[in-house]
Amino acid sequence: MAENILQAVNVAMRGGGYYSAVTKSAKDVIDSATPLVLDSIRRLPDANATTPFTLADIGCADGGTSLDMMRQAIAAVRERWPQRPLSVIYTDQPRNDFNSLFHIVHGLTPLPTYLDKNENIHVLASATSFYKQILPADALHLGFSANAMHWLSRKPCDLTNHIHAVGASGDELAAFAEQGRCDWETILLHRARELVSGGRLVLVNLCKDEAGQYLGNTGGINMYDTLNALWQRFVADGVIRNEEYVRLTLAHYYRTVEESIQPLTDPASPVYQAGLRLEQWETRVVPCPFAAAFRQHGDAARFARDYVPSFRSWSESTFLAALAPDRPSEERHEIIERYYSAYEALVRENPVGHRKDLVHIYLTIAKTGA
Repeated sequence: MAENILQAVNVAMRGGGYYSAVTKSAKDVIDSATPLVLDSIRRLPDANATTPFTLADIGCADGGTSLDMMRQAIAAVRERWPQRPLSVIYTDQPRNDFNSLFHIVHGLTPLPTYLDKNENIHVLASATSFYKQILPADALHLGFSANAMHWLSRKPCDLTNHIHAVGASGDELAAFAEQGRCDWETILLHRARELVSGGRLVLVNLCKDEAGQYLGNTGGINMYDTLNALWQRFVADGVIRNEEYVRLTLAHYYRTVEESIQPLTDPASPVYQAGLRLEQWETRVVPCPFAAAFRQHGDAARFARDYVPSFRSWSESTFLAALAPDRPSEERHEIIERYYSAYEALVRENPVGHRKDLVHIYLTIAKTGA
């Protein structure tokens, strides 16, 4: 990933197991994709049972949200090949909290591990971005990724009037769209090299669906517009400087359905020519679990406390990095606390309409012998 001052991508899920603890919706998305994973295992070609089977969780964060899916995937592999060695590869970028990952996977937290009931499983991790080739050629049998590939390899520009590409227009939006196109092609070409012939990918990517919906914008109060308005208010109140507002541009792009499937269906595409074929796609909306719980318990303060951490877990590092380095560390962290507390106050005082439904495209992709 590019690391210059203007275009650095500051991606770090909050550590210490925080991500899995507060992002129940991410687990809900992965759980909903599990049948696609199990079907993909059933559709894999027969193989020599003595050769290791490689399963990768790409963009794994701390590994907690995919534990149940992994447990079922391992059982499905064992059903087809009872004695086959199995490697589980967890991959993410170098800033990822791999300490929490290994604590979770090896059963050192309250989350149940799959290792205590399975043998001949080899858990490994790679701090290599999915914008590079992670595994050797023809080594991957099944790759899975969820809630990760909307992160761009670089920030193509700063946005002048919003913090996210969903609020961009004109040349700024075009720059993000082009970066999203190039990055998607890069991701897929690397996976094409890694996959064995007949191998499969199950990718669950945040998107803009056929109705124009996206994460935090499915009716009610738009999450990204609220995040943006609060950051603008901090400028107006003199808490942050205007250049800090502009520097806070999330390096995200939510591809449309057409943008997502085009490289997999166009015979002229390098991805298609590399042998990847789209087996199925669909968009789904997974409801915000915190808003659903609020409708049951009716406690606005509890809802606010539960809801805001669900996006703080993946946005905080970018907000913190936007603040000027000449500010003392204590001051920068105080500003971030005030910012998320302000969002929590908004939800607490007027909870109706706040929700973070997740909008994804679910893709199953196979590698042919082409």
